[in-house]
Amino acid sequence: MLRIINIGRLVGIVPEGVLRKQGAEMAQTGVLEDAWLEIEDGRIKGFGEMRFPDSALRAPLEMTNHSGQTDDMVDAEGGMVMPAFCDSHTHIVYAGSRAGEFLDKIEGLSYEEIAARGGGILNSADLLHETSEEGLFRQAMERVGEMVRQGTGAIEIKSGYGLNPADELKMLRVIRRIKETSPALIRPTFLGAHAVGRGYTHEAYVQAIVDMMPDTAALADFVDVFCDEGFFTPEDTDRILTAAARYGLRPKIHANELAVSGGVQAGVRHQALSVDHLERTTEAEIEALKGTGTMPTMLPGTSFFLGLPYGRAKDFIHAGLGVALASDYNPGSAPSGDMRFVMALGCIQMRLTPVEAFNACTLNSAYAMGVSDVTGSITPGKRADFILTRPGWTLTNLPYLHHSPFIRQVFLQGLPQ
Repeated sequence: MLRIINIGRLVGIVPEGVLRKQGAEMAQTGVLEDAWLEIEDGRIKGFGEMRFPDSALRAPLEMTNHSGQTDDMVDAEGGMVMPAFCDSHTHIVYAGSRAGEFLDKIEGLSYEEIAARGGGILNSADLLHETSEEGLFRQAMERVGEMVRQGTGAIEIKSGYGLNPADELKMLRVIRRIKETSPALIRPTFLGAHAVGRGYTHEAYVQAIVDMMPDTAALADFVDVFCDEGFFTPEDTDRILTAAARYGLRPKIHANELAVSGGVQAGVRHQALSVDHLERTTEAEIEALKGTGTMPTMLPGTSFFLGLPYGRAKDFIHAGLGVALASDYNPGSAPSGDMRFVMALGCIQMRLTPVEAFNACTLNSAYAMGVSDVTGSITPGKRADFILTRPGWTLTNLPYLHHSPFIRQVFLQGLPQ
């Protein structure tokens, strides 16, 4: 048993059974002042105001329970407790660096121009092909550790830098090993349709992805397609997702990063859990998403790094939709997994309120990777994945003081990290 006492603010309280926030709900979150939180067997057991029958609970740092075992207690000293961030869109299994392309961007080359010269995703595929599984695992675990220290407790990880059957499966095996090793909650996604692999025609590569489904379904929870200008068409996407459905892989779609691509509508047709990027959307995409179970997911770190438009998060919310935010952590267009910075960009660049951005980075991002029933909020029965801040912090200060140190301790499944 673990008790956190003297919490200045306990935020992110959500009733059992609430899996996402939409519309006006995005501006709401439960907050309890001067609170305690109790954890048992890695899950949240309960919480409440600091009004214990036994006033001694405020003073000692440990006490003995009825079974004679010692209960750990942590004095929050007025710090805030909030759910750990959830990051529903990452590409953190990759080899080496693409710092050279960073210089190309500074010189004025666009994402599309770099890709046309053989850089971008294909460059990462070449590096990954030359790297062992052990090497990939070590590099990725360093990134996972960095993300956990920054307060992230649930991470979706995509393949997509293999671009041939052997290397895509190599990536998925590495992701499985991360899932078995990391204290964070990991969800794997098969993104073979990230670009056309070297040596393939477009048609032959789409068929190769379809043929990979039986093997990848044993290692992945989701399937993703980069349905965008210069990559895969809505027709390609329909074909791939139809094949994936036969093996129980639910879609998560890259859409509308480079152009209004039809990827949102393709995702909705196939009951995608999320449609991600959405830097370029129209009213048609908003209308297509209404009344569906698909979570619009925006990646402001990509807009920041590439100079792209930011997603129209406010318009989605005003239309009654929910919004999730994720990092897109990858070597070429978003080389950071700092979800606190993602939250800050949501406020500063997308004009979300701190509470809206917080919900987008916790409960809604958990929903966008299918884990909001087990993490993403302060709810009895959920995993005890939370951040204990230094004294005096509020949700407003997180994006306002966007790089001031705020974390005292990260807990995943009730254990300090």
